[in-house]
Amino acid sequence: MKAVEISKPGGPEVLVPVDRPMPEPRAGEVLIKVSAAGVNRPDVVQRKGKYPPPPGASDLPGLEIVGEIISGDLGASGLAVGDKVCALVAGGGYAEYCAAPVEQCLPVPKGLTDVEAAGIPETYYTVWSNVFDRGRLAAGETLLVHGGASGIGTTAVQLATALGHKVYATVGSDERARAVEALGAVKAFNYRTQDFVEEIKNATDGRGVDVILDMVAGSYVNRNINCLADDGRTVIIALLGGVKAELDFSQILRRRLTVTGSTLRPRPVSFKGAIARSLKERVWPLFEAGKIKPIVHATFPLERACDAHAMMDAGEQIGKIVLTV
Repeated sequence: MKAVEISKPGGPEVLVPVDRPMPEPRAGEVLIKVSAAGVNRPDVVQRKGKYPPPPGASDLPGLEIVGEIISGDLGASGLAVGDKVCALVAGGGYAEYCAAPVEQCLPVPKGLTDVEAAGIPETYYTVWSNVFDRGRLAAGETLLVHGGASGIGTTAVQLATALGHKVYATVGSDERARAVEALGAVKAFNYRTQDFVEEIKNATDGRGVDVILDMVAGSYVNRNINCLADDGRTVIIALLGGVKAELDFSQILRRRLTVTGSTLRPRPVSFKGAIARSLKERVWPLFEAGKIKPIVHATFPLERACDAHAMMDAGEQIGKIVLTV
């Protein structure tokens, strides 16, 4: 099969097309003929040599795919050979064929194209797990999303809005702010020209927000604390701003704040399968009712994965970048 591998740690140019043996699905896995694959920030970090795949996973990048099941162990999934599915995988998505745990496969929502569906698994699994499970965003509560124009950000803004929450976001330009507001954010703030702590305080009459989804960390951690309402929770999912921060623990104690975080890739199949079941029950009806939709900024053929990564590195996209196979 055709695939794209990381030839050595480095820039986008280290992504090279190769011929590889087709993967052989193990117990509990199915083989998928891939039609499209999402590009995600963890792929970039892996390309740079800083995010190795978990034990047993493919060394090929790519964490989300869409395609047709052609064989494998279907178990009691209710899926069949020939079904079109989107799947979360721990690696191997940049290829013509990919093995995926059947528990992490979901039918493509009605009305979505393959390219759109390829932008679902990594972002929706991540947002559901961190905003609603770990962050416990409850009825009547508010959410702040950092990186609101990213794939994760556009997902979180749309999903939380569709479920009835007020959502705020930070972005890197006024153009991106307007785009995120068009997706449902009450207000998006340009972090290059605005102090998001002051803006959140003003927007919430000094109360702050209940949950923050943070992919920056670093210096943002203490600023997040100043944005939180009493009993608020900030959930860290990436470290774009660095791995260390100073914390004002007096606020954490006095206002009962929570700073937590997670990474999804190394979690067991059973954990991801539980997220899949929640998504099918709570989120798939929103797709099929047209209330939410993956935002795809650009597509590239699989063999041009290097160009897709160059766009990701530039950081100007709004929504997802997708490879077509």
